[in-house]
Amino acid sequence: MHRAKIKEYFVSVQGEGPYVGYRQLFIRFCGCNLNCAYCDTDFSVSGDYFELSPIELFNLLNEEKMFRNIHSVSLTGGEPLMHVDFLKDFLPLLGGKIPVYLETNATLPEKLKEILEFVYIISADIKSPSSSGQNLFDVHEKFFEVCRDKNVFIKFVFDNNVTDLELKKVCEIAKKFNFELILSPVMKNNKPLVDALFMQKVLESAVSFYSKTRLIPQVHKLLDIE
Repeated sequence: MHRAKIKEYFVSVQGEGPYVGYRQLFIRFCGCNLNCAYCDTDFSVSGDYFELSPIELFNLLNEEKMFRNIHSVSLTGGEPLMHVDFLKDFLPLLGGKIPVYLETNATLPEKLKEILEFVYIISADIKSPSSSGQNLFDVHEKFFEVCRDKNVFIKFVFDNNVTDLELKKVCEIAKKFNFELILSPVMKNNKPLVDALFMQKVLESAVSFYSKTRLIPQVHKLLDIE
């Protein structure tokens, strides 16, 4: 049976996107296939982590009563789809009783196909060249083709390096698939890295391209919640 390196698991409040405020069980996987400039999450295999089989993780979560009174189980990282063989064994253990919320960088469409039937909500990042160092727009579109009939929203993290062309392209992709677009400013020391005027400018520009766009910062950081 496949094993995965789990950085941490905990119950907290979802702080991003349209599901902000819901109580979730977070499972953070180690490892990512990207290296984005703004990333502030420790998903490395250095330091402490758990190496578990699917049934071992399920039993731990069950014994610690972490499935109680939660909205959904958030698979986060890093990039959870790097552990798709593990997830193919783990997700059926949930028995379809708790919604699965996948947080992903939306660059592994073939991996997504393998667990799509078990996923209820997809929080999909779009990575711009200014943040990832790569032009990933084409692979993002392939990813969205796979999940276009699912409950999906797009999250776009930006700082003052974002360009008008990048923003327009993100909006075009969101509009093509009719997914809600969430703009999220990079945070530092629990505050947005850009000022309010810049955030408003980015929002106004995005809305001029695509009306189903909202500006939502990382609320859990504003509230200083883990």
